[in-house]
Amino acid sequence: MTEERNPEEIWTACTRVLGGHGMAGVKETLEGLAAEAGADERPDHYGIGALVQDFEREVAELLGKEAAMFLPTGTMTQQIALRVWSERTGRPVVGFHPMCHMEVHEQHAYAVMHGLRPQLIGDRNEVLALKDLETVREPLGTLLLELPQRDLGGELPPWDELQAQIEWAHQRGTRVHMDGARLWESGPYYGRTYAEIAAGFDSVYVSFYKGLGALAGSALTGPADFIQEARPWVRRHGGNLFQFYPYVLSARKQLRERLPRFPDYRERAAEIAGVLDAVPGIRIRPNPPQTNMMHIFLEGDRKRLLERSLDVAEAERVTLFRHLSPTSVPNMSVFEVTIGDAAGELTNDEIGELFSRVME
Repeated sequence: MTEERNPEEIWTACTRVLGGHGMAGVKETLEGLAAEAGADERPDHYGIGALVQDFEREVAELLGKEAAMFLPTGTMTQQIALRVWSERTGRPVVGFHPMCHMEVHEQHAYAVMHGLRPQLIGDRNEVLALKDLETVREPLGTLLLELPQRDLGGELPPWDELQAQIEWAHQRGTRVHMDGARLWESGPYYGRTYAEIAAGFDSVYVSFYKGLGALAGSALTGPADFIQEARPWVRRHGGNLFQFYPYVLSARKQLRERLPRFPDYRERAAEIAGVLDAVPGIRIRPNPPQTNMMHIFLEGDRKRLLERSLDVAEAERVTLFRHLSPTSVPNMSVFEVTIGDAAGELTNDEIGELFSRVME
């Protein structure tokens, strides 16, 4: 009788991985935080303290905004931003793409908790365009734009198109909020500073663990009076942690160390996309990648593909993918990958050969 494999043990034993920043464990993370803390830095008390405030100013300056506020989660951050703008404009309607993270992944918390009403705009399979906004008839309190569109493989609108969408909203008295969970990935595509990209937005949310690989945490940036108005909502959401400093130290470290690497990550993603596109049965979206993330579509039986990926992990100690999502196309599955430090440990030849084994 063949002994059944334990997938979790196999994945845990892997020493290399295609996506993300590698296999560093808890010990390495804690050692990094200890090294990051300055000798004269002290923990905060419910977010009050020089360490947190200094980092908030650093993020605000990076994005060209007056002020910033550190929060534990992006879900909380965006709900608070939209609540404040809805109260200021007197309009509870929020416009966003049908594949917006708030619509797809957050169980409609914006409606349940804040009474906001959605206006879904555009084709779910295409990046939002000005022509889509021009079909909107109901006045919007806020227009939310996601840069890049995570559920479209990291696609972005052209720069002039983005500016036209922002102008469309402002001409109608609509605030424009950026879901910038992956804004860091967008900089190399636009070839502009993050402050330039954020300039037209009334408020911007950024994440410190997506892409950057920090422990957790996010920031909301915008006008100083807007941030001041938003602060009480953190406690109302139960997000005013007794101490933020471990998360702030991790976010600060990864922001400073990894942000300059994103042009290299994007270049590496383009190389990997070229390798995978040559493997029969594999398709990439977008192709070539616009950022360092992409969706990889695999043709074949989903369970068999997962077993083949597990075979590779067991034999080579390399994680290619652990999960596959079904698509609307029969016999086609997809997974998402964000290229970071870890991909540097795999050669193009290795990647091509390992995926060829999966697709056999």
